[in-house]
Amino acid sequence: MQTLSRQATPSSIIASRVADLDQTLAHAALRRVEAKEFVFIEGDPTTHVFRVETGAVALYKVLADGRRQIVGFAYPGDLIGLGAQGEHVMNAQAIKPTRLRCLGLATLHRSAAQDPALGFKLYEAVARELEATRDLMLTTGQRSATERVVSFLLAFSRRAERNGLDPCDFELPMTRADIGDFLGLTIETVSRTFTKLRTLGFIELPQASRVKLVDLDHLEDLAAGASNQD
Repeated sequence: MQTLSRQATPSSIIASRVADLDQTLAHAALRRVEAKEFVFIEGDPTTHVFRVETGAVALYKVLADGRRQIVGFAYPGDLIGLGAQGEHVMNAQAIKPTRLRCLGLATLHRSAAQDPALGFKLYEAVARELEATRDLMLTTGQRSATERVVSFLLAFSRRAERNGLDPCDFELPMTRADIGDFLGLTIETVSRTFTKLRTLGFIELPQASRVKLVDLDHLEDLAAGASNQD
């Protein structure tokens, strides 16, 4: 009797392709950058895609008046450099000592063209970038300083939870100035808001870079504008 081989399910094929991407990146060149060092700058040709292994990277534009507008942060596991056509349209700068895997863009495009599952994985990564941009627009729109800072902390908390970390006790890799440039606030306003939230008993600040969320219910209310503490 002929034995029928068991066919792989679509989900297992996709998982295999994602594992293939991870394996490819695991063997890609490793680059180390120090805090404040650039991964790439606006106008640089797009030759590689980078995956953050450790550390963190700020992605930002320089506005016409010279101010910096951070549009997002990349953390371990995130890909940066996707979606740029020909040249980078923003700056990528390490905000702490960072290690990156560097994969040639031509190699990645060739693999994605041959493998629809891999192409879909890259599409998801670009979609997450667009979603983060929309979230930034909502966060910095008509919201008060308190609402912006609390929304930022809650977003960081949700990310920590997705990665299997404590959602109420985490390290912030960025400075208060970085947070201000992300939220459209001055460093003084950010620092004052952190102090206010601590005084109200909603958060604790064991260290400048470490935050404990103590009262999630009140923080959710603040983010939703239910109680304006400005």
